[in-house]
Amino acid sequence: MKLKFFVALATSILSVTSALAQDFPTKQVVMVVPFAAGGPTDTLARNLGVAMSSHLKQQVIIENTAGAGGTIAANKIAKSRPDGYNILIAHIGMATAPALYRKLPFNPLTDYEYIGQVADVPMTMLAKVGLPPDNLKELIAYVKANKTKLNLGNAGLGAASHLCGLLFMSRIEAEIQTIPYNGTAPAMTALIGGQIDLMCDQTTNTTQQIKAGKVKVYGTTTKQRVPSLAMVPTLAEQGLKDFEVAVWHGLYAPKGTPKPVIDKLVAALQAAVQDKQFASRLADLGAQPVSKDKATPEGLQNHLKAEIEKWGPIIKKAGQYAD
Repeated sequence: MKLKFFVALATSILSVTSALAQDFPTKQVVMVVPFAAGGPTDTLARNLGVAMSSHLKQQVIIENTAGAGGTIAANKIAKSRPDGYNILIAHIGMATAPALYRKLPFNPLTDYEYIGQVADVPMTMLAKVGLPPDNLKELIAYVKANKTKLNLGNAGLGAASHLCGLLFMSRIEAEIQTIPYNGTAPAMTALIGGQIDLMCDQTTNTTQQIKAGKVKVYGTTTKQRVPSLAMVPTLAEQGLKDFEVAVWHGLYAPKGTPKPVIDKLVAALQAAVQDKQFASRLADLGAQPVSKDKATPEGLQNHLKAEIEKWGPIIKKAGQYAD
């Protein structure tokens, strides 16, 4: 009798869960952003939320949960109820967190259901207005000659600007002082104000500052020039090889989220990355949606694994840990 009871109970729970999954979503979906409002990831998330809302027929709202290089928000989603109503948008930091944090409260490879990649955002190598070098070749020589006098700002340990800075120093074989700020906005303010000398950051945050002449730009981190910054040469065409950095973003749900729910979120994501208005908004920021084949659970999972393998050795060599 007991066995029949538990079998019946399990069957009932499965039936209810399946029904709820099929009806998903019946209310608004919360997309958690691991950084403060107004930053690059927040800007991307708000545009994505609009595009996905149209497909889901329910509003996707943005919730900013900043702190600890994005790990607070990531851990929050890992521990959330697996029903699809709370999802995470996170950037390259999901791949670097295992190397940056000695005691990470979640595992990027096992604690989530993957939805898919969202967009690739190029980066730009910047300096304060008035820094003497006029091109990348001169900048590298200047950095090597003045490395004890210069500094490189970033948006905090684990931020994309931090990682780009580490890679830059590694490629030119010169270390300079790094200054972490609590977010992209204060770091950019410091660069514009001349409190820091150099910074490497995403086009979603730098395009308007470059066009306004508030910062000096030395190049982009892409193979081809960024359309919205066509006048800016790539670092590669100026001779800096093996320095391609795109800040990729992905969508995650808590582990155990029913497959029918994940399928609906994947469909909404794929509709968004093919939406012309979404692509146009990103283009204005120097970014672009990923191709449809990357906006899949497999596309995100494979890319995440590859990025963990890429960034782990670089971070460990630099010896810069967040705890």
